[in-house]
Amino acid sequence: MLKWRLLSAACLISGLLGLLHLDFHHPLGVPGVWLLPLALLVTAMMTYELLDLWQAREDRPVAWPVYFGALSIVLLTAVPLVWPLTGRVYPADCPIGQLGWPLLGFVLAVPLVFVGEMRRYTSPGRSTAGIGLSLLVIAYAGLLMSFLVQLRLFRDSATGMVALISVIVIVKVSDASAYFTGRAIGRHKMAPVLSPGKTVEGAVGALLGGCVASLACFAWLFSALVPGSSARGPWWGWIVYALIVTVAGMIGDLAESLLKRDAARKDSSHWLPGLGGVLDVLDSLLFAAAPAYICWAIGLIGA
Repeated sequence: MLKWRLLSAACLISGLLGLLHLDFHHPLGVPGVWLLPLALLVTAMMTYELLDLWQAREDRPVAWPVYFGALSIVLLTAVPLVWPLTGRVYPADCPIGQLGWPLLGFVLAVPLVFVGEMRRYTSPGRSTAGIGLSLLVIAYAGLLMSFLVQLRLFRDSATGMVALISVIVIVKVSDASAYFTGRAIGRHKMAPVLSPGKTVEGAVGALLGGCVASLACFAWLFSALVPGSSARGPWWGWIVYALIVTVAGMIGDLAESLLKRDAARKDSSHWLPGLGGVLDVLDSLLFAAAPAYICWAIGLIGA
């Protein structure tokens, strides 16, 4: 199991590093142009996995408005990229702003979800649950994912790349730290019914690993990509950033466990040997992306 986990992780990391290199060094004039197709593909795969969890339920969501909603949110998040293609700068006084585009996508998806349920309606008892599940998938796979896109588009190409890489590094290092710490010294179960493998000792290891990863980003990554040491902000801000992102990631991990347990499933899919599905890989990142964006937006780091 561990062998397949490490092999799958190595393949994913290699592919992601290649895309990050292309996106930063060969952006074709638009930061994020190489990563946006990946974001759309991943969103579609997560949507499929979530819908598959409830495939046997009578109140399962209608698929087409869910796919449309989740994908349109991520696609609309990248609308500010259109302006650089025309040689202009996205207007700072635009009423929609940066965060308004994914919200607009979600708002447009809501009536489509109702239309899907209207077309399917035959008898009372399942429509409300179907609407709720549909909106949950759209928010989970689309709205949360949009914040990873927002991190890449934050401020300028170099700062956005640091913002995106930092949250990925912190979350994944904390995940690995929790896993190996729990296997080595884990004794006290953190959520025995929901996720029996998670321990309090593993959570402490995750927090420590996240802080180390954040300080590494502070010391090397930011300095390498963004000139000027003062632009990084204080070192303690990166510690607070790590704690916020790591805790959010752990909540995201448990949240996905809740969905899987409720559906009597161990993994969201079997596409990635040793790792499970796309949701099993990205669950922590999805919950960590929005708090990470807030930390960058308020100037806690990268001031």
